[in-house]
Formats: sequence, structure tokens, C-alpha cells
Amino acid sequence: METSSRELQAAEYLEKHHIKELVSYLTSALLFFRPEKPKEYLISLLERLRIAKVTGVAFPFFMDNSNIVAMFEMMDSSGRGTISFVQYKEALKTLGLSTEDEDLQDDGHKITLDKFKEEVNKRMKEICEKTKGKDSESYQTAAGLLLLH
Repeated sequence: METSSRELQAAEYLEKHHIKELVSYLTSALLFFRPEKPKEYLISLLERLRIAKVTGVAFPFFMDNSNIVAMFEMMDSSGRGTISFVQYKEALKTLGLSTEDEDLQDDGHKITLDKFKEEVNKRMKEICEKTKGKDSESYQTAAGLLLLH
């Protein structure tokens, strides 16, 4: 009984402080850029997040359209112009644009680059709209939502 209470408290703590989203964002950035010194890179990234939160200056978004295309092309290694629904779903999770409990429905169609870009941009816009009146052009990042809490 004690353990489940502690587990619940831990889960509530992680949710309250958006720790899962932060870790997902950091992991995504790390895998995308693959820096020579990953620990130093993560420290630098966390410091930039802290500065952005303190100053109110927008944190730069690391995924522009060319990055989205590059990510899609990595998943579409055969060059067919489509990815599977499973790849699509995992990419959204990796980018912090989908939650574990979100039930994405597979309509049976392969995901094209245009559909992938459209969905990533739509989800980013939804996150920007949750920035409580902040300029959405300045907050084009999932990390932007993390900074507001």
C-alpha cells in the first residue's frame, strides 16, 4: 500500500513539473544533433532553457521544415515517399508531440512527407496556442510549453 502511494506521488510530481516532456525534448535534441560531447551539450541546453525562462526570450526551435524533412527521410530509408503508421507514431512521441496515453488511430494509409509535416506543424501550433498569450512565432517549440511552468 505504501509503495503505490509513493508511486502515485512520484507520478504526480513528474506530471506537475513536466519532467517527462523535458526528458523527451532533451533526448530528441540529443539524438537529432548527436554532439561530440553529449553531457556538455545537455548542460548547455538546460542552461539555455533556464535563461529563456528567466528572461522571457524565446528558446530557439531545433526542428524547422528542413529538419522535419530530414527526419522523415531517415525513417523512409527505402525512398518510397511514405513511412509506416508505427514510425509516424514513434516520431511524434520522440518529438514530444504525442503522449503515451494518446490513442492515435491508424486509418490504414501510409504517411507521406506532406502529411507528416502537416501533423508536426499542427501539433506545434497547438502547443504554441497553450503558451498563454505569448507570441506563437517566438514559441515554436515544445520546450516553450515547458518554460511556462
